[in-house]
Amino acid sequence: MLWHRAAVQALVGTHGEAVVRGALRGAVEGLRAELVAGTCAAADAAELLALIDARTQDAVMTATRPSLRAVLNATGVVLHTNLGRAPLPAAALDRIRDTAGGYSNLEYDLATGTRGSRTVHAEALLTRLTGAEAALVVNNNAAAMLLVLSALAAGREAIISRGELVEIGGGFRVPDVMAQSGAILREVGTTNRTRAVDYRVACGPRTALLLRVHPSNFRVEGFTERPALADLVAVARAAGVPIVEDLGSGALVPGVVEEPDVATSLAAGVDLVCFSGDKLLGGPQAGLIVGRQAVVAALRRHPLMRALRVDKLTYAALEATLLEHLAGRATVTVPAHHMLAMTADVIEARARALGALLSSRGWRATIVAGHSAVGGGSAPGASLPTALLAIAREPLSASALKQRLRKLSTPVIARVLDDVVVLDLRTIPEDADEQLATLIAEIA
Repeated sequence: MLWHRAAVQALVGTHGEAVVRGALRGAVEGLRAELVAGTCAAADAAELLALIDARTQDAVMTATRPSLRAVLNATGVVLHTNLGRAPLPAAALDRIRDTAGGYSNLEYDLATGTRGSRTVHAEALLTRLTGAEAALVVNNNAAAMLLVLSALAAGREAIISRGELVEIGGGFRVPDVMAQSGAILREVGTTNRTRAVDYRVACGPRTALLLRVHPSNFRVEGFTERPALADLVAVARAAGVPIVEDLGSGALVPGVVEEPDVATSLAAGVDLVCFSGDKLLGGPQAGLIVGRQAVVAALRRHPLMRALRVDKLTYAALEATLLEHLAGRATVTVPAHHMLAMTADVIEARARALGALLSSRGWRATIVAGHSAVGGGSAPGASLPTALLAIAREPLSASALKQRLRKLSTPVIARVLDDVVVLDLRTIPEDADEQLATLIAEIA
């Protein structure tokens, strides 16, 4: 009888028989145990059946909920690595939809009607935006470094400053990634001071390249020294080896945040620059390699290229994002750039409106001054003034409220400041303010 109830069969039609059977069995067994223990809340058969229906539906929803879910980021960290880094622009989503819904010329040359190479996609846009001769795309920036060192320095030495042998997010250490390439790391200088002469003295018959790594997620201050890029280029030219720079965040233009930009490095004479697609570019996860044609060609031919290549959806999103930059409208249409450019006054006006709405629903909401973060290892120490909305509701503690926010139908990820939950609307889309208020109201 239970199996043929309309509520159960409606679930079967949507989620399939196997999932619903397991959920129904669990609901019945749970209620049976409560009846035996005398703790069941149902007063009669009708209420018991309603409980079975409700618990079956809850169990089905839990079993079929994707592990990867959309969340609202109220932390104020724009490139939040744990939350997927840069949100994609609308143009990228449209291009993905167009490309994913059918076939594409991923590896097909439309001019000749023969097999083509996927590595040509996005190359023209990357070279135009950076001034590079050639470009290549792999699945992330660590993969870019692995490919560069495998193709150019396997069995030979890559000279790098000790102060640039860093550890990135998740416990991954740059030296460990580099070691997988077969390159021999030749460390020069000290943690805080390295000069051009240190590189020059280390150059020898086994030198394959000079490697410069931008300190993405930390700063060394005080008694420090780092050679100018022009001086390193001169050392590389004298030694007859290429110089490679890992910029990490990869700003396309100077001034967005306090980070070096790709075009400036290439103009200074760097042979290859590697950077991420999902950080300051504001696009999909990808490792972007730009530089001299001859050097990029060596990477393109390397066997690892097939293992590290990206799919059609990444190319689609990347090209669409690059086109927004090329059109000069990234600060409006690329979410990461729009968030970075947002002023504290604009954020405060939104926070006051949201606070007034929550206050009318019984919440305690106040505005406090604060700072947002760029995130993603970009611009460590950079300060983005913002207005934070501090929220509270009795009897919930800050930690309990933060947990309840994470359990909403669309999880809201907030932070705690001085034992109070605060929301930074810099990282909430403007058209989601009302949704955020509705979600918070679910807690009450």
